[in-house]
Amino acid sequence: MSELERFLNLITGNFNNKEQFVRMQKEGKVFPYAEHVNTICNDKIKGLPDDFKGKFLVEESYYETNGNKHASSHLFLFTEECDGVLLTSYDIPEGEDKNTFTYASMKKVDYSELKISAEFTPALYHEKDGVWEGGSVSQFTPVMQFKLWEKFSEECLEVSESMEVNGKRTFGYDDPIIYKRV
Repeated sequence: MSELERFLNLITGNFNNKEQFVRMQKEGKVFPYAEHVNTICNDKIKGLPDDFKGKFLVEESYYETNGNKHASSHLFLFTEECDGVLLTSYDIPEGEDKNTFTYASMKKVDYSELKISAEFTPALYHEKDGVWEGGSVSQFTPVMQFKLWEKFSEECLEVSESMEVNGKRTFGYDDPIIYKRV
């Protein structure tokens, strides 16, 4: 099994942070209940080169905080590089609704029509003792910065995301979200 396949086996499927959410609620902390649905979607991409070894993945994220629900979906490409696994973000395909985009709703799209996200800095993950760790810092605008740091293992997906505007955090939490497979 390739490094990429081992990596993707850890992150594909359905996950939530119910255990962490319940604990945070008991501690009186405001923290989101979150779900991740990660699905490989190469079957929905036409015209992939014959020697294409990467895997596209639809990441569906659902968050609820204080009764407010928010969905966020992304299209990522994972490739095996000599020094790890690289995550490259792609724009949601033309004609899709970014607010309701899911693997199930994804229409077939031609590979040549896909566009790499101009804002997101690719994230590189390294493996050590069965744990993959990595992330990136993206400068979305001159004053808006997005920080991503993740750690993936058989036990959980640990995700730290934050958005800062003029150096002040506008999104994110002090603790990473700990997703466990459902």
